[in-house]
Amino acid sequence: MVALPKLNRPCTERERERERERERALRRAPTHPRLRRPPPISNQNSKSISFGSQSPNPSKKKKKKKEGIVELFSSSMSSSGSSNVRPPAQDAWLQAYKSLLPQWQSISHSHQSIIPISISRVNQFDAGRLDIEMSAMLKEQLVKVFSLMKPGMLFQYEAELDAFLEFLIWRFSIWVDKPTPGIALMNLRYRDERAVESRGKVRTGLEGPGLTVAQKLWYCVATVGGQYIWARVQSFSAFRRWGDSEQRSVARGAWILIQRIEGLYKAASFGNLLLFLYTGRYRNLIERVLRARLVYGSPNMNRAVSFEYMNRQLVWNEFSEMLLLLLPLLNSSSMKKLLSPFSKDKSSSSKEDDLTCPICQSSPTVPFLALPCEHRYCYYCLRTRCAAVPAFRCSRCNEPVVAMQRHVSEPKQ
Repeated sequence: MVALPKLNRPCTERERERERERERALRRAPTHPRLRRPPPISNQNSKSISFGSQSPNPSKKKKKKKEGIVELFSSSMSSSGSSNVRPPAQDAWLQAYKSLLPQWQSISHSHQSIIPISISRVNQFDAGRLDIEMSAMLKEQLVKVFSLMKPGMLFQYEAELDAFLEFLIWRFSIWVDKPTPGIALMNLRYRDERAVESRGKVRTGLEGPGLTVAQKLWYCVATVGGQYIWARVQSFSAFRRWGDSEQRSVARGAWILIQRIEGLYKAASFGNLLLFLYTGRYRNLIERVLRARLVYGSPNMNRAVSFEYMNRQLVWNEFSEMLLLLLPLLNSSSMKKLLSPFSKDKSSSSKEDDLTCPICQSSPTVPFLALPCEHRYCYYCLRTRCAAVPAFRCSRCNEPVVAMQRHVSEPKQ
């Protein structure tokens, strides 16, 4: 019989402790495909032992396999540790910046494009009103130049004069990328809203380019040419009496068409006004069509307004309106009678007072007497007062006048 070889088993405590540490290291190792724990050896493999002299020892084979796994795990751990300590390449930050730049720009633009911008509606309306006043002042000065010409001659060319003044204001303000006088006083300027929406670079609400050449030309055509053509059409149709029913059907139809266009324009302007009051953008239809928005020209500009002149003007206007309301309600005769005891001029005789009419303060050419007090008046003064006021009272004695009689002078002896 062939003697079986003896299996070499770890007998010492030191070897057993080493095997336990290897098992613990294998359990803690990451689940990498190369570092996974090998499957356990089946019973068949463990029982299949060759009896030849050249067959390897199974205990040594198992031991070598475990040692190779532990060495592989330790080498991988050392390589990972060395890779963490190794510094990155010199251009690594540049590559990372280039890869993240498009995303960062898209995020920043999306946040900047939704910043709300609020422009004062009162300033925009005041700018339009100041422009109208400025053109009126220029027109007044220009009319004085032609004051020596034939009267009525300048009236025929009033539409051309207005168009010429509007063209001058447009040429030296908007065409050269400058605001109009009223817009400049309100610290505003025109901005192309289409370019701002396409770029999305909005930080404070004041960025953005001015109007393009096409927008400037269309603005001139709409404000200068449109107003001139519409004024001429209206004056020509009124002069030709297109609205009369006796005119031909073509003229009558043209008049109806003009009225409908005017009604549609007024309705659209009213709708645009409501939108402007709600959103604060585009005060008229021309600005809305051209997408020309008024924004602040400078973010840090204080309005230096002197309210002294404004206060004086308001006080004077209120005082004049109060006088216009109260003076017709006061009776002059009653006021005179009330103030007569306080009068200083008492030297005038009653005879001189009777010779003059108390209404016009002149000697009556056709004297009439007011009955029953018999005070003398002018016929025209007494007749008009009695016709205007049924319960007219005498201006001298404040008695009601019932009738009037012609005054007959006594003959001289």
